[in-house]
Amino acid sequence: MKKIIFIALVFLVFQKWDVINATINPLPDYALEHNGQVILYSTDWCGYCVKARKLMDKNDIEYVDYDIEKSQKGKEQYDRLGGRGIPVLLIDGEVVKGYDPNRILKLGGKT
Repeated sequence: MKKIIFIALVFLVFQKWDVINATINPLPDYALEHNGQVILYSTDWCGYCVKARKLMDKNDIEYVDYDIEKSQKGKEQYDRLGGRGIPVLLIDGEVVKGYDPNRILKLGGKT
């Protein structure tokens, strides 16, 4: 019985590790360094990064763009935010992974 409870507990921790880790080690708010602006972590060659830039330009959302291949600071922040693909955006303390126009506009205060 104790083994089953232990296995269930280990499984639960594994399933909820992101939530547990975010509670123990909250993400730094890098937007504070840029007066609360949206931060875009991108590359030059990424088509979805281009779409994200155009969407934010069109909707007057101010942002700072870090090319993670050229900016060490941007790459470190991207890694710390759990970046695995591009684009990654940090909007009002929330991380948006991938190009999600509805979420970008909602978090950017444009919907």
